Amino acid sequence: MSQTRKKGSSDGETKPRTSFVSKFLRGSKLRSSKAESRNESNDLKTADSQPSDEPQKIATLDTATPLTSEMEPGCRVEQFLQKLGKKAADTCLDLNNCGLTTADVREMGAALKATPDLEELTLSWNSKVGGNLPLILQKFQAGSKIRTLELVDCALTSEDGAFVGQLLPMLPSLEVLDLSINRNIGGSLNSITQGLQSASNLKVLKLQSCGLSQKSVKLLDAAFGYLSELRKLDLSCNKELGGGFEDSPAQVATLEHLEVLDLHRCSLTAGDVVSLTQVIPLLSSLHGLDLSANKEMGSSSENLLSRLRFLPALRSLLINSCALQRETFTALAEASIHLPALEVLSLSWNKCVGGNLKLLLETLKLSTSLQVLRLSSCSLVTEDVALLASVIHTGHLTRLRKLDLSYNDSICDAGWAIFCQNVWLLQELTELDISLRPSTFRDCGQWFRHLLCAVTRLPEITEIGMKRWILPPSLEEELKCLDQDRSSSIHFDHGGCQ
Repeated sequence: MSQTRKKGSSDGETKPRTSFVSKFLRGSKLRSSKAESRNESNDLKTADSQPSDEPQKIATLDTATPLTSEMEPGCRVEQFLQKLGKKAADTCLDLNNCGLTTADVREMGAALKATPDLEELTLSWNSKVGGNLPLILQKFQAGSKIRTLELVDCALTSEDGAFVGQLLPMLPSLEVLDLSINRNIGGSLNSITQGLQSASNLKVLKLQSCGLSQKSVKLLDAAFGYLSELRKLDLSCNKELGGGFEDSPAQVATLEHLEVLDLHRCSLTAGDVVSLTQVIPLLSSLHGLDLSANKEMGSSSENLLSRLRFLPALRSLLINSCALQRETFTALAEASIHLPALEVLSLSWNKCVGGNLKLLLETLKLSTSLQVLRLSSCSLVTEDVALLASVIHTGHLTRLRKLDLSYNDSICDAGWAIFCQNVWLLQELTELDISLRPSTFRDCGQWFRHLLCAVTRLPEITEIGMKRWILPPSLEEELKCLDQDRSSSIHFDHGGCQ
């Protein structure tokens, strides 16, 4: 699972907004009860009537003006946000990806000191935060109301990680902690896990790409016993983590409310899989499980995949690129029959699926919830897509919204024809991908006309991936006519006209 950079929705806005201050500092001890009762118009009137030698109430946008200690707390916060072209909503402060400078970081500590009611703070994708985190957050007092702290890809140092560990006991209301993509904090995980023992209300813990090691698993396991409310745990993309689960970390099983477990790209070993086989089936509340990109699972996960049948609430199962073998795929197929709530199933990049899709036949027939099915680069053959077409033809998979059959170059034109003749029955379908591999280019056969006909009968379709399929001029013209006839646009991503 990779992170997506979140742009500030109000970048570029610099107009002063006094209502933000009154909302943001509501309940602050720094304001008198009389000041709290003022409405926005009174605030403006008061500010306009101040003598010239008094501190300015409405800060102007001036990047050269420092935040002085004489400035009233509300104005200090407001001026800082105006300089960044940002605004805040109530108790939420989002400074994602706003290019904070070293000077900004220094000013931020003073600004945050003036926000005792702050509940959500996001500083992700600001590299200058790294090495300066204590300067920014040192004003947080014990009993802070912070519920969300997101520091994704902030170039945090090991010292920053140690500071986070010391800070956590002061944040009793913390529910979301995201330290992902900070590869240097793995060395300070001991301090972080000590702090986590005081975070009894934590619901989301994300440590993706944090340089975690085998030892890290044992440190985290000691903290899990204190995190009874945890709902989401992301340890993905820590390639040195492999082998850490081998000693059967018992505390993971105590996370009875855990809904999402992400261990993709963790270099899980056969020993890890054995231990997880004892733990994962006990997580009865699990909704999402991602074990993708762990190659060792191919020959060692038969028992684990078989026991997924004990997770009836499972909605999302991602197990792509795991080098599954026929035996492990068979175990998964048999278990999937017992997963009635399954909405997302990804088996991409597992070659053993090709020629064996029939093993999933009962699941495909019984499923009433499946919305996303990904079978990219599975070495599917013509018989596989014919089977899929038959399942669709008999009225199944009616809730399917996204179907990925890309990079399966062995399917002949006849297979694509029978599939395209039936795909119109997937009335909720929004995305279809049948692209070829980057090294392959093929001419579209007559099946493309069946696809065009199907598109006119699919009310929700918006995206059709057909990369490296080349259209003859006649079919290109038909596609243009379709675009002109339909009121809503459909993006055909294809290889162009021959």
